[in-house]
Amino acid sequence: MMKRISIVFLQVVIVFIGIGTLSFMLWEPHLEGRNVGATLFEIYFNDPFLAYVYISSISFFVVLYQVFRLLGYVRKDRIFSPESVKALRIIKYCAIALILFIAGAEAYFFIIQRATEDIAGGVAIGLFMIFISAIIGTAATVAEKILQNAVDMKSENDLTI
Repeated sequence: MMKRISIVFLQVVIVFIGIGTLSFMLWEPHLEGRNVGATLFEIYFNDPFLAYVYISSISFFVVLYQVFRLLGYVRKDRIFSPESVKALRIIKYCAIALILFIAGAEAYFFIIQRATEDIAGGVAIGLFMIFISAIIGTAATVAEKILQNAVDMKSENDLTI
């Protein structure tokens, strides 16, 4: 019973992380220096970098959804299932996509913004996010392989019984 409550708590935390991230992404552009007096149209449709950030955030939200599903499988005692392996594989691919998207944003900072703005903060945050994404991708890869081996052994045992 305590295990299920802990898993439900983690699922609620995942939902709050998603809601908080989405709220921040919609709220923060209004505070940015060049957008303080801008209209909504100017903020959201005249900034190609902002569009790039929103498109790349899709992989982050897919990761949150897959973690939520994975926790649901754990709660239902179905962690050793092909669905769990698939969720981990999707998490791995989304982490790789995030790394590539963030590397593209870093390139944008170095190529376009370097001469006009101070890019140190953006570059530091980007490198930190690449590091975190690499850790998540590596953990998902290791967990996927371990879980795939367990699923294979379980299916072999089911065939012999």
